[in-house]
Amino acid sequence: MRDWNGKRYWLVGASEGLGRSLAEVMSRAGIEVIVSARNADRLTELVADLPGRASFVPVDVSDAASVRKAAKAVGRIDGVVFLAGVYWPMKADEWDADKAELMCDINFTGAVRVMGAVMPGFLAQGTGHIVLTGSLSGFRGLPGAIGYGPSKAAVMALAESMYADLRHTDIDVQLVNPGFIKTRLTDLNAFDMPFIMDPEQAAKEVFEHMNTDQFKRSFPTAFSWLFRLSQFLPDWAYYRIFG
Repeated sequence: MRDWNGKRYWLVGASEGLGRSLAEVMSRAGIEVIVSARNADRLTELVADLPGRASFVPVDVSDAASVRKAAKAVGRIDGVVFLAGVYWPMKADEWDADKAELMCDINFTGAVRVMGAVMPGFLAQGTGHIVLTGSLSGFRGLPGAIGYGPSKAAVMALAESMYADLRHTDIDVQLVNPGFIKTRLTDLNAFDMPFIMDPEQAAKEVFEHMNTDQFKRSFPTAFSWLFRLSQFLPDWAYYRIFG
């Protein structure tokens, strides 16, 4: 269990969905939260609703200058949680170049920009806590997931590389891989979503993981085993089941 007393955390992508629910959970735990997203109005409403010390700094993670400006405004922090993401269901034969590029630019390159902005401070102070958000869809290629699945796979690889480099330091790196979460993004899906979770349930899972010293958590647990075991299937079997 971590000591949250007096800690400051920057939540990037916190205006709605999982990010908003996690901000509420962390605020109730006594953490000072700085929430960021593009929509200042939603951030204003969120800060007003949070029970503890909170503030907001607008940021566009697709813009490097915006990320640098936001990180400077946030100042010294004990941890960062990257939750920003966009999603559109997309098949390879229905390619939308603008949306595909935007998913990669926000979901993955946005994470790289934010990590680049916070890592110098963590290295200088010798401590830090990094939480990155992957997805069960990132374990292996899925149909209709052009843009989203690859971008989340890249975030997962980023977290693994950072953990490999920093695991013997006092800069902790953690990765969460959620399944389906009920948001305006998953509302776009026209298929059944097994084990779909409310944002409040997912936030509880994320914060429980943040309280541990473990690197990775994939959830819901039973559903996650399907994706994790799929990595060991030969191609002919995998695409027959998942294709």
